[in-house]
Amino acid sequence: MSETIRAAWVIARRDFAAIIFSKTFFFFLLGPLFPVALGVAAGGLAGQVQRDIDQPSIAIVMDREEQQLLEIAHKDLSERLGQRALPALTMVAVRSDTQAQIAALLAGEYKDAGKVDAVLSGSLETPILTGPPDAIRSWEGELSLLIDHIATANAGDLTAIDIVEVEQSVGVEQEQQLKTAQAAQTLLFLLTMLLAGMVLSNLVEEKTNKIIEILAAAIPIDAIFLGKLFAMLAMAMIGIAVWASAIFLVLAIFGGGLPELPVPAIGWPLFILLGIIYFSMAYLLLGSLFLGIGSLATTVREVQTLSMPVTMGQVLVFFIAVYSVTKMGEPVEWGAVLFPFSSPFAMLARAAQDGDVLQHIVALAWQVGWAYLIIRMGANIFKRNVMKSGPQTKKSGILAFLGMGKPAKAVK
Repeated sequence: MSETIRAAWVIARRDFAAIIFSKTFFFFLLGPLFPVALGVAAGGLAGQVQRDIDQPSIAIVMDREEQQLLEIAHKDLSERLGQRALPALTMVAVRSDTQAQIAALLAGEYKDAGKVDAVLSGSLETPILTGPPDAIRSWEGELSLLIDHIATANAGDLTAIDIVEVEQSVGVEQEQQLKTAQAAQTLLFLLTMLLAGMVLSNLVEEKTNKIIEILAAAIPIDAIFLGKLFAMLAMAMIGIAVWASAIFLVLAIFGGGLPELPVPAIGWPLFILLGIIYFSMAYLLLGSLFLGIGSLATTVREVQTLSMPVTMGQVLVFFIAVYSVTKMGEPVEWGAVLFPFSSPFAMLARAAQDGDVLQHIVALAWQVGWAYLIIRMGANIFKRNVMKSGPQTKKSGILAFLGMGKPAKAVK
């Protein structure tokens, strides 16, 4: 075991230095920043356009005194219900020919009024809403609430409510921690899928150049696989550190901030530490599986063909983990915890909702065992299918695929 670890350390240092000091690593670091920047800009622009589209405007054709009452009521209810709970109001001075004025507003002939979806005319006692059927059905209830609020406020009949404030309730706390769990799972999945696939290309490149065969002649295959995994993991950590630093630098320069997430059950310091550890385990588990696939592929096209089922399976595993985040203690959640490829996602969600630390120690031991087993299986596949080494065996089915089986008797 000590010899394997020393050999793995040699391979890890070699691969890490080769990757870090290569020209492509710089572009690898810059690569994800451009789509992220474009995505943020496009998302902000699309959000603003969507807000402009979704926010309707109701023209108010009433006496000035009633318009003022509507403005006050609109401001009060918007503060209580939210700015987008009510349509925007555009005050228009009443003219003698009201019907012609309403038709002109709906036809867009009033340039000062801008876009008008419907017109509220008449008086507060007998209001009249004119507009297309969809606009009337969408905002009839909200406008009625607005007018009723004016009548109630003027009559002084608002119900007094005694307020008792507490720091937190269990239901609200669990709901907030659920948001943290979902955000952590999504980030973990995106980083894993973005970075784990690089293990495949690295192995296929060395197979093509026959370098892997030279290494295998001097170092155990297990050590080669283990060293490559940890070298790529270290490279991934550097990439994440650079991207996170760039994000914080942009936020510091241009203002704004990250969305506020509720404090997880185990606290932020331990939660961030567990997030790093569970990312490492998710990366090692998926990367070790990719190494086994890479040992079967000889070209990039074969890599894409063989890795596609694994990628789709990992997406399905992520969906199961997301579904189980609200089912703590139920069979589906325990299944996500025990299945090795979904275990990091499920356990990170548990860290956000459950303060027990001992369960994470057990889960990490479980995941480490599976990662080691998958690495051994991948090494056996490589030796049997690429190196053509080891005793000839009689095997069939899954044992043949894994390169395992009982030694066959020598034929005389």
